[in-house]
Amino acid sequence: MHTHRQLAEPSTAMNLVVDWGNSALKTGWFDGPQLVKVGRHESPEALQAELKHSAVNHVIVSSTSRPAEEIRRQLTVLGSDFWVLNSQTAVPIRKAYDTPNTLGADRVAAAVGAVAVFPGQDCLVLDLGTCLTADFVDRNAIFQGGLISPGLRMRFRAMHEQTARLPLVDVPTDWPAITAKNTRDALQSGVMNGLTFEMNGIIDSYRREYPGIVVLLCGGDAPAFESRLKPPIFAMPELVLIGLNRILRYNVENLHAATPDVNV
Repeated sequence: MHTHRQLAEPSTAMNLVVDWGNSALKTGWFDGPQLVKVGRHESPEALQAELKHSAVNHVIVSSTSRPAEEIRRQLTVLGSDFWVLNSQTAVPIRKAYDTPNTLGADRVAAAVGAVAVFPGQDCLVLDLGTCLTADFVDRNAIFQGGLISPGLRMRFRAMHEQTARLPLVDVPTDWPAITAKNTRDALQSGVMNGLTFEMNGIIDSYRREYPGIVVLLCGGDAPAFESRLKPPIFAMPELVLIGLNRILRYNVENLHAATPDVNV
């Protein structure tokens, strides 16, 4: 099972970027810097079935949970000539991070995407996936670090699994009131409002120090919170894909260039 969203008509053979998450593979097809099509595939087999009928130029795959050997084994249809993003992959930003080997590929890709879309500006990237990450990349394209916090569904599961009597509840359809009148609503309110207060607090802290900072929001749970965060906020659901494509083009161009850095 997979879904697609067509964005534009390509002019040449396209590059493919794959963001392999915990539950699905998200794909982006790019004509140069232009995002043409996005897809979501429930398994490597679903992606491979499509690739048998698609012409691909260059490919990069990113996964926070799978080693490169497993990625290459499960995506053999791509051949052997594709990049797997890791801490050794050349990227067009610098990392002022004490442990770059432990820095998640998704965080790097989102930061690169932010620099690609907003060059020369301080950026705060809020990524609401399995975890909430809030990362700062400065106007000189230096990844300065950030924070990691439990994500939306992780918070619901933790309250259920770490207590004897609290039920497991899901994301509410309607936004919960702060003053909840029953336990189920109280759990939903605590997670939804608590996460909102947390993100707004992070945004306020950065805006005090960097008044012109650009705040970008991405990740699967981002839409639920977009209207609750203090504007201006740039909702960019494809930010990681944009960053992966920028990294891919950076590596492809540098293979054919005599200079260590190429503006592509």
